[in-house]
Amino acid sequence: MIDMMVRGGYMNRIARVDLTSRKIRVEELSDELVMNYIGGRGWGAKIIWSEVPRGIDPFSPENKVVIATGPLTGAYFTGTGKTTLCSKSPLTGAYGDSNVGGRFGVELKQAGFDALIIEGSSNEPVYIKVFDGDISIERAEHLWGLGSIETEEVIKRDLNDRSISCLTIGPAGENKVYFACITSDFGRQSGRTGIGAVLGSKKVKAVVASGSMDIPIHDVDAMVEVAQEAYDYCFKSEAQKAWIRQGTMQLILWSNENSALPTKNMSEAVYEKAEMISGDAMESRVKIGNHGCFCCAMPCGQISKVKEGRFAGTIVEGPEYETAAMIGSNCALDSIEDVVKLNRVCDELGLDTISTGSVVAFTIECKRRGLLRGVDADYGDVDRIIRLVEDIAYRRGIGDLLAQGTKRIAEKLGQEALKIAMQVKGLEISAYESRAAPAMALAYGTCDIGAHHNRAWAITYDIKVGRMLYTPDKAKWVIYLQHVRSLFDILTCCRLPWVELSLPLKYYEELYKAVTGINYELKDLLLVAERVYNLTRCIWLREYPEMDRSWDYPPPRWFEEELPSGPFRGVKLDKQRYSELLDEYYKLRGWDGKGRPTKSKLRELGLEFVIEGLEKLHVKLSEN
Repeated sequence: MIDMMVRGGYMNRIARVDLTSRKIRVEELSDELVMNYIGGRGWGAKIIWSEVPRGIDPFSPENKVVIATGPLTGAYFTGTGKTTLCSKSPLTGAYGDSNVGGRFGVELKQAGFDALIIEGSSNEPVYIKVFDGDISIERAEHLWGLGSIETEEVIKRDLNDRSISCLTIGPAGENKVYFACITSDFGRQSGRTGIGAVLGSKKVKAVVASGSMDIPIHDVDAMVEVAQEAYDYCFKSEAQKAWIRQGTMQLILWSNENSALPTKNMSEAVYEKAEMISGDAMESRVKIGNHGCFCCAMPCGQISKVKEGRFAGTIVEGPEYETAAMIGSNCALDSIEDVVKLNRVCDELGLDTISTGSVVAFTIECKRRGLLRGVDADYGDVDRIIRLVEDIAYRRGIGDLLAQGTKRIAEKLGQEALKIAMQVKGLEISAYESRAAPAMALAYGTCDIGAHHNRAWAITYDIKVGRMLYTPDKAKWVIYLQHVRSLFDILTCCRLPWVELSLPLKYYEELYKAVTGINYELKDLLLVAERVYNLTRCIWLREYPEMDRSWDYPPPRWFEEELPSGPFRGVKLDKQRYSELLDEYYKLRGWDGKGRPTKSKLRELGLEFVIEGLEKLHVKLSEN
């Protein structure tokens, strides 16, 4: 049995920053959080269930933002620079999270803390400073109104220290745009679910961290050995070189070839000008360097600079595939320079590029259909799109409506708009058109934050076994991915070495044992991931007792409209077969036909307290 007081991988302290009272309280990290939830979004889910009351406004002082590291954060192993942020999402009204790369989590741990819980709200702009065991709330009036990246520059200049790491929001967060993001280390984003807006509602402009403390490691020699083996594996991979060259941008042409590239509000899946916004275009026209996260063996971050034309001099970290697809092909931009410019605009304003691209494209289609007036932006017109994006960030004119996200816009425009609103549970779908990919559609439908690919990138399995199959193995694979990929967010490390270089999961199991001294095998780690996935599902049920299987369906467009072009022309999702696939998914998960975890499943996972909490709200759960 590991001695909890000397376990490795943890600083054993969580700090609570109460902005209302201006009090800071430090708590010892509990054994329950370590053993049952491990870290990252495991902690976030447990804290939100236990401490964020049902029915509160996400912008109320009662909401909390959990900034969490994990046991592997800061271990000298590829991809261990991640940080997870969790809160009640303004976009969905339920559980939300997003993670960010770079090195903020490493600095937070080396400053002496495993996590920060930000609660209450401030009457004036502030930033939170975490330096080597000390936490303070600093005035930030001079930062309010600045862009995300500019804010980081000013803070580093004021503190005369460029080595610190920052989380910042831009004007979109200040103005509580529902899909405002958080920026870190120049160009890394915690993009999804609108947590930047929650920080804005609390008047928190930034969180900065710097530390020099040693992170406890149970067995340093074992950690070094497994880390070196993993690095050797990564550097021998041919795929590693491609990821350094183009990063995720190599997926533009791949998605286009596979009829999965979002085009014109996902009305199409093949973009005739894809080459002009591709990884090849980036590499040949705008790329000037790479930027990797902490200890990365495959530094996929690209630094781009527009070299000529009216946007000359624009620099951005990126673009990433999701960005280039959602603000590029989905909005019909036809040059990599335009994508870089719009990417930089979104980053500085503090907007999630996935949701922004979806909202803009949806707005344009609604205008073209005569459903929405007061919009002059159109597909391919980067100047008018930039103005529209700025209106969203500052909530000017039509931007005030658009700032509420696709679902709320559609609900106000009516049934026709709802059919073409590319969202699930309020979160805009990320960049894989899935009419010809049932497993990916199921992954979007059942994702526990709304439609996001990071829980289960299942489209590769669709391609491998057959695009139009609705077989039970697809449901099984989606669940497997939802657990494995969630595990990375719980351990708080990057999943890309596993996804793209096929780095075996045994390395993460061995690293966890070496770092913590806790003898969990892979099956034990995956059980924690399953526990967390069921807990987040129950947070949704607590917020929305009426939630049923209809919430787990992708948008009507995918069932009703055939793909108009490409190799899968004429294809659409089959609603009956999707429903049968969803039945199989529920069965394999131990959920009932409405998509609710059964009491027996929750007991199996040690979530008896969830049963009690839901029954108090008269949420009916089946026994088996």
